[in-house]
Amino acid sequence: MESSVAKLAKFFPEATPVRIPIHLTRMGDSTAFSESTVIEFGTQREILFASTLPMEFGDKLRVQSTDGGLDTEACVVAVQYNSGRTVVAARFSRDVNNWIVKS
Repeated sequence: MESSVAKLAKFFPEATPVRIPIHLTRMGDSTAFSESTVIEFGTQREILFASTLPMEFGDKLRVQSTDGGLDTEACVVAVQYNSGRTVVAARFSRDVNNWIVKS
């Protein structure tokens, strides 16, 4: 069965399957929500993942990989709700070089 994130990835033709554990923080006006999740698909500019956090289009996120290789901000550009989980696509706020390497 196709995952919810894989379904969203169809809207991003350059998306490549990856499994990158991250710590994600949604930055709000006064309260920051955070969780650990996994980037399931990525492009040079976007990441796609499932989340249990309440998220909406335009939310600002801080994305940190557990190995320290990725630490940047991103903005939510797509959201799909599915059985209590949120499937999210977020675009990096600035260029991030070499975060995803295609073989």
